[in-house]
Amino acid sequence: MSDPSDDAGQSTRNWPEHVLRGVPALVAYLDPDLCVRFANQPPRRWLGLPPEGLAGRPVDELLDEASAPRVIEALQAALGGRPSTVEGVLFAGRAHRYMHASFQPDADAQGRVQGVFAVFIDITERHALELKLRESEQRFFGAFQHAAIGMALVRPDGRFLRVNEAVCRMLGYSEEEFLTLSIADITHPDDYAADAAQVEKMLAGGMDAYQMEKRNLHKDGHVVHFQLSVSLVRDEHGKPLYFVSQVEDISQRKQYEEALFRERELAEVTLNSIGDAVIAADLELRVTSLNPIAEGLTGWSAAEARGRPMDEVFRLRDARTGAPLENPLCAAIERNAIVDLEGKAVLLHRNGFETPIEDSSAPIHDHAGHAIGGVLVFRDVSETRALALKMIHLTQLDTLTGLPNRSQMQGQIEQVVATARRRQQRCALLHIDIDHFKRINEQHGPANGDRVLRAFAAQLRQALHDDDLLCRHHGDEFVVVLPQVDAPAQAASVAQRLIACGERTAVAGLPELALHLSVGISLCPDDAADADTLLRNADSAMYEVKVGGRHSYRFFTASMNERAAARRRIEAELRLAMAREQLSLHYQPKVNAVDGRIVGAEALLRWYGPDGSERYAPEQFVAVAEDVGLIVPVGAWVLREACRQADVWHRQEMGVPIAVNVSPLQFQHASFLAELESVLADCALDPSLLELELTERTVMAGGDATIALLQRIKRCGVRLSLDDFGTGYCSLSYLKHFPVDALKIDRAFVRDVETDADTAAITQAIIAMARSLGKTVVAEGVENEAQAEYLRAAGCEQLQGFLFGAPMSATAFGKLLAEQHLLRWASQRGA
Repeated sequence: MSDPSDDAGQSTRNWPEHVLRGVPALVAYLDPDLCVRFANQPPRRWLGLPPEGLAGRPVDELLDEASAPRVIEALQAALGGRPSTVEGVLFAGRAHRYMHASFQPDADAQGRVQGVFAVFIDITERHALELKLRESEQRFFGAFQHAAIGMALVRPDGRFLRVNEAVCRMLGYSEEEFLTLSIADITHPDDYAADAAQVEKMLAGGMDAYQMEKRNLHKDGHVVHFQLSVSLVRDEHGKPLYFVSQVEDISQRKQYEEALFRERELAEVTLNSIGDAVIAADLELRVTSLNPIAEGLTGWSAAEARGRPMDEVFRLRDARTGAPLENPLCAAIERNAIVDLEGKAVLLHRNGFETPIEDSSAPIHDHAGHAIGGVLVFRDVSETRALALKMIHLTQLDTLTGLPNRSQMQGQIEQVVATARRRQQRCALLHIDIDHFKRINEQHGPANGDRVLRAFAAQLRQALHDDDLLCRHHGDEFVVVLPQVDAPAQAASVAQRLIACGERTAVAGLPELALHLSVGISLCPDDAADADTLLRNADSAMYEVKVGGRHSYRFFTASMNERAAARRRIEAELRLAMAREQLSLHYQPKVNAVDGRIVGAEALLRWYGPDGSERYAPEQFVAVAEDVGLIVPVGAWVLREACRQADVWHRQEMGVPIAVNVSPLQFQHASFLAELESVLADCALDPSLLELELTERTVMAGGDATIALLQRIKRCGVRLSLDDFGTGYCSLSYLKHFPVDALKIDRAFVRDVETDADTAAITQAIIAMARSLGKTVVAEGVENEAQAEYLRAAGCEQLQGFLFGAPMSATAFGKLLAEQHLLRWASQRGA
C-alpha cells in the first residue's frame, strides 16, 4: 500500500495491525500531494472501500462535495505546520455520518513536513445530542426572554446573570445595564433585609423556594411593587449555580388595595363618628357589624352581636300596643329597595328599657348588582319628638309676615268650610296677588321687597275682622277666608276694601308704592264644597283678573274652569309643538308711505298643525306661553329664526330690516343680551337689519336698568322701536331718554283717524313730535287707501297693514322682495 522506503510508511508498518483495526476511527496518512498513503480498516463502513482501495487516491475524490473545500483548507494548514480540525459530513459515501477530523503535521528532525496524520472520528450521535440540546436551550431562552412575567437568573452573590424583556420594562433598565447591577441595587432599602434572609435560608439548604411581596426601585426612582417567586438551581453535586426569579408587577393592585383600605378606613371612621346607629347583616339576617351608636342603643357589643340573628339584637315593638314589629330589613332585601319603618316604633334594649326610634333599611349590593345583605340606619328620636311638638306651631307660621303659612292654611280652610256646611252658611275665599311685585324687588332690592310684604300684610290684617282668616299663600300671594258671607256683594265689598288698602301701602324710606292687586273670589257652597276646589276656583278667578288687565276683582264662574283647562291643554301642546318644530314665522311687509316700496317686515309667530291648518291663534298661545314661562325659549327661537332668514335675504342682496316683538318677560330675563349677541355672532347678520319691538310698559317699567340695557343693545347696532305707541303711559317728553329709533302708532288710532277728530289730532301730534325728535314713525293696521292717504299727508314715513299685505310665509315674502329687486334692477338698466 506504501513505498517501503517511505519513512512514514515504514513507521506505520511497525504499528500493530490489531491496534489500528480496533480503533473506532479512520486513521490515515496523506502525503504533500494530499494523496492517501495509508488507511486502516473503518473506511469500509463509511465509504464502502477496503483500506487498500484508498492507496494513492487524492483525498478530494473521497470527500463530500460540500465539505471538500474546508477539509482541503485544513489539510493545507497542517502541511504548513499548523494542526487543524474540521467537523461536518465529510465523506461522499453511502453512510451520511457527521465526522470530526483532526490533522497533525508529520515533520522530520529538521522540521520539514513530510505528510499529515489524519484521524476521522464518527460523532454523529454526539452531534445529534448537541443539536437537541441547542434547540432545547433556544426554546428555553426564547420562552424566558419573551415571557409575559418578569424572569431573571441571578448568581449566588446576587448579581444578575440574565434578565428578560419584561423585567427591563418593569424597572426601566436595559439588559446590558442589568448585568452590571445586583439585587441590592434595585431593592427598596426597607425590603432588602427580608429578601436577603430568605436567600440565606435557601443557600443553606433550609428551603428550595420562597415567595414574597417586595418593593423595587425603578431607574427613575419611583417604587414598583413586585410579587416575587424564587427557586435555586444546583449542580449534580448540590452546589448552587443560580437563582431563578419570577416577578409580577402588582403596583396597580397595591394602589387598588390602598384605595380600598382608605375607603374602608373612611367608612369605619364615618360609621363610628356619625350620630345615627348602623347595623349590617347578611342575606340570612345575621348581624355582621354594629357601630358604637348601635351598640349603645341595643346593648350589644359588636363582637357579641356578630353572627347572631338580627331579631335577637334589634328588637322592635309597637309604641302603642307593645306588639312585636317585623324587622324592615326583611322587606328591604325582598323588594330590593329602601324601606322606612312605618308608624311609631320603639327599640327594646338588651336590658329591657325602650327607646323611640326612626329607621330606614336598604339592601347592600355587590359589584354585579346582586343583593348580598342589608343595612339598618336608625336614631333615637326621644328629644326629636319633643322638639317637633314645640316646632309645630312655628312651622305653621310664615317667618316673614307672622301669618299662617300654606301648610296651616289648608287645614284652617277645611275647618271654615266644614263649619259653614254644618251651619248651612256661605263662606268666601279671596285669592290676592300683588301685580308686578317683581319690579319692586328689581328696583329696590329683595330686602326692601320683604319690608313691603310685611307692611302690606299688616294693612290687610287691619282691614279685616278678627274672625276673618288671613294667610300668606306663596311669595306675593295671600289668601283671605271670610267664614260667614250673607251675599256675594259682601265678598265684593271686602275685595274693594283690600284693593284700596293696597294702594295706601307705605314703607319708610321708599317712594309711594300704590300696590295694585288682582283678587279672585270663590264662594262655598256656590262654587265649591271643599277646601281644595274653593282655593283652585279662586285662583282661576284671580288669573282672569290678570288676563283682563289686573288691579280688580272677579268672581269665579264655571266657564273659568273651561278656560283653565284650555290653558293647560295649550301649554301641553305648545311644549310638543316646540319639540316637533311646528312653530313658524310669517312676515308682514312695511312699505314706504310715499312710493309703496317694501322697506322692512315684522316677523309674526304662527302655530300650524300637521295638516297645515292654524292650530291656535297667536293671542291664545302667546298668553299661555307668558303665563307658564315658555315665552323665554319661544322668544329665543323667534329671534334666532328671524335673524337666520334675514341673513338669507341679505346674502341674496334683497335684505330689509326685520322687526321682532320682544315679550317683557323675555326682555327682563338675565340672559337676553347674551342670547342676542350669540344670535348675531352665529348668523353674521348686519345688526342694522334687526329691529326689536318693545312695548311702552316694558321700556318704562325698568327705570335706569332698562335704559342701560337699551343702550347696550344699541351699541350692538340693533334698531329699537316702541310698539303700540299711544296706548300706554309713556310721555313724549320721556322719549329723549330712550335710545329708540322708531315709534309704531297703535292700530286703534289708525282705525279711527278718518272719523274721530280727537284721534286724528292725537295722531298728528305723535307724528310731529316723533319726527322732531328724529324718530321714524310707522303706522300699523292700515286697511284702506283713505287711512293711508291721511297718514301719508300727516308725515308718517312707513305704513303696515292688510292694504299692503297680510302676514305671509318666508317663501311668499321672499318672492315679493325678488320682484321688487328685479324692478329696481330693470329701472336702473333703463336709466
